[in-house]
Amino acid sequence: MSTAQSTATTETQWKPNDAWLIGIVLAVINFWLFAQTLLNVIPGIQGSLGIERTLGNLAVSITSLFSGIFIVVAGGLADRLGRVRIMNIGIYLSILGSLLIALTPENAGALTAAALLGGRVVQGLSAACIMPSTMALVKTYYEGKDRQRALSFWSIGSWGGSGFCALFGGLMATSALGWRSIFWISIVLSLLALFLLRGTPESRAAAKAGGTFDWGGLVSLIVALLALNVYISQGPLIGWLSWTGIGLIAATVIAALVFFWIETTRHNPVLNVTLFRNSTFAGATLSNFLLNGAAGTLIVALGLVQVAAGMSSLQSGLLTLGYLIAILSTIRVGEKLLQRFGPKRPMIWGSAIAGVGILLTSMTFTLIGQYIVLAVIGFTLFGIGLGFYATPSTDAALSNVPDDEAGAAAGIYKMASSLGNAIGVAISAAVYVAAQSMDPNIIRSWGLFAGNQENVALRFGGAVGVLFNLFMVVVAIIAIMVTVPDERPVKRPEVPATPSFG
Repeated sequence: MSTAQSTATTETQWKPNDAWLIGIVLAVINFWLFAQTLLNVIPGIQGSLGIERTLGNLAVSITSLFSGIFIVVAGGLADRLGRVRIMNIGIYLSILGSLLIALTPENAGALTAAALLGGRVVQGLSAACIMPSTMALVKTYYEGKDRQRALSFWSIGSWGGSGFCALFGGLMATSALGWRSIFWISIVLSLLALFLLRGTPESRAAAKAGGTFDWGGLVSLIVALLALNVYISQGPLIGWLSWTGIGLIAATVIAALVFFWIETTRHNPVLNVTLFRNSTFAGATLSNFLLNGAAGTLIVALGLVQVAAGMSSLQSGLLTLGYLIAILSTIRVGEKLLQRFGPKRPMIWGSAIAGVGILLTSMTFTLIGQYIVLAVIGFTLFGIGLGFYATPSTDAALSNVPDDEAGAAAGIYKMASSLGNAIGVAISAAVYVAAQSMDPNIIRSWGLFAGNQENVALRFGGAVGVLFNLFMVVVAIIAIMVTVPDERPVKRPEVPATPSFG
């Protein structure tokens, strides 16, 4: 019996249980919950470590950037070298990254910076390994409704983790345990994930003949994304149309064109662009990019209430409690909608509900008490919409690609998540700042903004920054309507119910 035949037989005989699925969820939340808490606790980290604000901001963004850049590479490696192997490497990297951050010395200059940034880079590489490999394993070992259920719990780890990170980070940072406890807890849960996932048989795609690693594609991708990220994040400082800014735009365009040329001519590209010939996969991935980009709503709205109303990070984080509860309680509703209607309608419904929630959070012209109510309702609707959207979108993406490209496709899909989040947040913040330059007298002449008239420019900037996210949601809805087929799923024979979490 050949190795490929032996692997196929093992995959057919072995069946995952709920303990294994919990291990997958714990592996996934290492990034979406623990790594993302830095968005809310960075002020405390800066103070205790004695680092500059610019270094702190870099530490926040660098994890998503490295995750987005390398996630497709890791997905391709998972297909070739083994999805279990790459997943385990990712979990070990998560432990190492969390350990570096937890042990970062205070006021030690270059050593402090190296430990903090090094830990964040390793966390990004960890996420790049874990997300595509775990999605590919779910695709491999589950079928039909069981796969949809497993993807729902996978989505709880990602979407639910991102919904809880701001509140969890604020709670831990203000507790007696301190912010370092976040990363010690991450290490413990990573070890638990390794224990629950032990014994998983290896899964890999069929070997492809010929070809060497696509170093040209990887380098051009890194240059394009780094140049774009620097331009977006540093644009207000360097000048959008300065020679430096223009140079960054040129570098992005040239590197992107080189990347596209390389990827369409190589036998084994780092990013298989032919997957986008499938309109359903393309639509699910594009809308996933845009819906994750709408996370800029959180950054702008929470930052606004902290500045305009003097709220603490914990108090502003509490405004997202409905967002967290809504995501966790509606992800499986999205799964049921998928089974009944197919992916298109729940994806559109979810995006539309999220759009209504974003619209409510843009109403910064109200009094602060009124805005708090609108924000709580808006964030809750945002969470409901994402809950409806998550599983249908993921299933639509993975169900429409060949099995031997599952890891690469999962890498592309989750690259859209990471880069969408990073780019959406950066653009929203830039728009928020830029719109504040509007003449306050002009804004007051409209007679729209109630209450304090001294901060109307700040509130106007917040409204414009949030409305940019609504624009992305509208584009996502259009993309879904155009690309995802309007069809009901084929009715399958009834199968015995699988054990649930209870």
